[in-house]
Amino acid sequence: MGDVIIAVDNLGKRYQLGQRSDERYIALRDVLTDCAKSLFRRNGRKKLAPDLRLNSVRASHNEIWALRDVSFEVKRGEVVGIIGRNGAGKTTLLKILSRITEPTTGKVRIKGRVASLLEVGTGFHPELTGRENIFLNGAILGMTRPEIQKKFDEIVAFAEIEKFLDTPVKRYSSGMYVRLAFAVAAHLEPEILVVDEVLAVGDAEFQKKCLGKMNEVSQREGRTVLFVSHQMNAVERLCSRALLIDKGRLQTESQDVRSITRFYLSGGETFPAQSEWRNAGNQFTNPWFQPQHLFLADASGVSLKMPVTVNSEIWFYIVAEFKMLDPALVIGYAIYAESGELLYLSCQTDGREEEWPRLRLGKAVLRGRIPPRLLNEGTYRLDLIAGLHNRQRLFKEGGGGPSVFLDLRGGLSDSPLRNVKRRGLLAPVVAWELCEEG
Repeated sequence: MGDVIIAVDNLGKRYQLGQRSDERYIALRDVLTDCAKSLFRRNGRKKLAPDLRLNSVRASHNEIWALRDVSFEVKRGEVVGIIGRNGAGKTTLLKILSRITEPTTGKVRIKGRVASLLEVGTGFHPELTGRENIFLNGAILGMTRPEIQKKFDEIVAFAEIEKFLDTPVKRYSSGMYVRLAFAVAAHLEPEILVVDEVLAVGDAEFQKKCLGKMNEVSQREGRTVLFVSHQMNAVERLCSRALLIDKGRLQTESQDVRSITRFYLSGGETFPAQSEWRNAGNQFTNPWFQPQHLFLADASGVSLKMPVTVNSEIWFYIVAEFKMLDPALVIGYAIYAESGELLYLSCQTDGREEEWPRLRLGKAVLRGRIPPRLLNEGTYRLDLIAGLHNRQRLFKEGGGGPSVFLDLRGGLSDSPLRNVKRRGLLAPVVAWELCEEG
């Protein structure tokens, strides 16, 4: 394998829906329950013996492949982000790599110890204290007691659970569970650290600590990290490579992590095509208006090709057929960051009433400005929103309706000291002055 620490070859995992056809035993309570039910079946014949094969026969045709023909390699010291929708097969893949479950087809070769954090309290015994679970997890990883003791104080300090160290972990909150579980997994020096979306349970400050620790583990200590997350900004910041899984198959992978996250956020479309939307098939009909074309353009109406700089003049154009007018009709856009946070809403009725654009029947073009030098570098989704004020929603923010994507780069500041991406979702350039004293 050379420098390759994980090799996955044509991996597949099949699950049975319903009762398993190969179930090895039937619990006594199931037999008694079926017998009791049979007493109430009075369909002209006496049936006291339950048909224990019935569910198995029905379920034998209900199979699902959680993973299918997945192949990739991971080198020592890489931080690999694994992204995809819920149910895509990400957690199944991590369970196989962690040796929790066996694959149906294919092979996995791993060099070194694997520490997994797949769900709250992974590997913990609820009746044991935090102290006892630290030693238990270390022993499971193959570490000696002196090795665990050497890291013990560091683990406790990172987890911030000193007061609860001798309390059974069954009394811990979910946040305390995660803090201790991550501290143990990261500090007991496994060659491979596997982390699922479980970090979302922790508070913002602890998530920041975890990301910093994973960065330290990979860059300074040369260990390998597999990181599953729906927070695209965290994946971009931490990972040196990304895999996109959809419907159990590996769709694409690249060391250009940002290209993978943008591909995922766009629903698998390239960004030049996603910076505009056309109403194919006359979708989204309602009595008031039908959107026909959404696109991002400059002030003269010329469509923008992504990416654009953050100081560009950008307008969100809405081409629509207006069928019926109403003074309560509100139209605009909602803009979302890569991580899914709603940044702001903007509608044509935000200003004074005498300044509102006057809509008219028939085809019309409405546009809303996106302030330059407000947003940071990144990829943003703009959803069309519309409704009748306090009466009815026609297009609500957060999904379901038409949307376009905006990809911003560079131009964050005129200062020579600000030539890289800033922290935060926004990066405005605001006025500063030196005031006279008194």
